[in-house]
Amino acid sequence: MGSALGNFLRAITFGWMFALSYVLAGIFNCVTIIGIPFGRQAFKLAKLAWAPFGAEIL
Repeated sequence: MGSALGNFLRAITFGWMFALSYVLAGIFNCVTIIGIPFGRQAFKLAKLAWAPFGAEIL
């Protein structure tokens, strides 16, 4: 319950800005062959920036 409330508050306050910046960085990194692994990691970080409480890092 606490993690859901924390994720909601973070998402509506400033989590969406962090997630959007990671998504944009991931798109720009995926433009080149060398940047694709970094872009994939940026997309994973976008998910973590959106809802960090209770998330598992793999």
